[in-house]
Amino acid sequence: MSFRSAAILFALLALAAPVVSNAQERPGVLKLLPSDSVTQHEQNIGGRRLAYTATAGTLDLFGQDGARTGAIFYTAYTAKGGAENRPITFAFNGGPGAASAFLHLGLVGPRILDFGPQARDGANVKLVDNPQSWLDFTDLVLIDPIGTGWSRTAKADDASNYYNVNADAQSIAKAIALYVAHKNRSGSQKYLLGESYGGFRAAKVAAALRQSQGIIIAGAVMLSPLLEGQLMFNADRFALGAALEFPSLAAAEAERRKTFDEKAQRDAEKFALGEYLTTLAGPAPAGDAAKAFYGKVSTMTGIPEDVVTRNRGFLGNAFAKNSAKQQGEVMSPYDASFATPDPYPESDSDRGDDAVLDGFTRAYGGAFADYARNELGFRTEMTYTLLESDVSRQWEWGGGHGSGSRLQASITDDIRELLGSNPSFHLLIAHGYSDIVTPYGVSRYVVDHLPESLTRGRVSLDVYRGGHMFYTNAQARAAFTADAKAFYGQHPAAQIAE
Repeated sequence: MSFRSAAILFALLALAAPVVSNAQERPGVLKLLPSDSVTQHEQNIGGRRLAYTATAGTLDLFGQDGARTGAIFYTAYTAKGGAENRPITFAFNGGPGAASAFLHLGLVGPRILDFGPQARDGANVKLVDNPQSWLDFTDLVLIDPIGTGWSRTAKADDASNYYNVNADAQSIAKAIALYVAHKNRSGSQKYLLGESYGGFRAAKVAAALRQSQGIIIAGAVMLSPLLEGQLMFNADRFALGAALEFPSLAAAEAERRKTFDEKAQRDAEKFALGEYLTTLAGPAPAGDAAKAFYGKVSTMTGIPEDVVTRNRGFLGNAFAKNSAKQQGEVMSPYDASFATPDPYPESDSDRGDDAVLDGFTRAYGGAFADYARNELGFRTEMTYTLLESDVSRQWEWGGGHGSGSRLQASITDDIRELLGSNPSFHLLIAHGYSDIVTPYGVSRYVVDHLPESLTRGRVSLDVYRGGHMFYTNAQARAAFTADAKAFYGQHPAAQIAE
């Protein structure tokens, strides 16, 4: 055979050979992850027709030996026609153990899940266009941390190595740095958006990006964030925590009665840090003083007076089963105005699934898997994990595992350092009034105790009607999006695609 004939035969054999994709080269369960899918779309966003590119894919993590150790799933949306330095926002949820589908299909993405007229029907959800997508004013990259969504380690036993504050922040920071490098986005202003523990995570990721990746964040949006564990997780024992939680209980009762009023809410806040705080901090009241005080607390929260008296005014463990007990209903801490039939009315403890977290919002998981497959072209046999309880149970907060170590969780110093080291850094904190999981009073306390030299014109806290995921309500979502757009507009480089 001549050299030319051999060359032709070799070329034909090469063409006939199967192409080995990155997915096939990956070890373990990572083989189930397909190659990145890129699709083109166009819809009405921000009052105009906007064309955008969607990418559903993964970013590989490697060990010191160069072997793939894991893959982080992400979904990116980039507007066509935008400036080269258009802002880009990296978003993630919390948990720990929650995937980004909540923020994705609940708030910022171009498609959102409609839960019906009452925003609570998980059995008859519809995926609809989101005219208020944040793609109007920023490109988006939604990230699922290891153990959530389709983000996995090559070896199952290695996943727990990421279930701690520092390793989690470093892995997310690495994923962000990889995306920035692969997509040539170093010239774009970079923002972080985190919900619940994701707000806590945002501060840690911002520090990891600066220290390990040389990337400086322009701003962060913390939605219903965990800021101070000592103030949040001790509300049933210490007066200050209870006082910071009280306005959310009052707001929930007003919502249940359909009497919510901003002025009345301000009065509840003043009462909480005045008479309520000083009474709980001192010796138990007695006689007529006790009856007047406990009666007032009962009226403002809807919790029966005898229950308030028995708990000495500490209500964190009493509201769920007692706020609407006479109606045979139980309340959700994720939205204390949200009442559902009590599955265990004979029990004094709240022992059933949560009506919000374990109820209608679980639909985000199946809806996102279907959306990714049929609209974004990302097809995999791997199960999309919306909430992984094992992640939360195994999470190491810094001082160990379990609920006790959560008390040490704090990002106040991180926020101070972000504001102090980066004069252009801006922070937006958003809460729902009737959220008991992360009460807005805690964040207000933290912000009020930051140096004014750091916060002036750079830190804002906005509160909306609703609970932990207040964005499931269309009006609250629209109001928050408008405030977020104004927040991004504070930076001159925040240009909107034309």
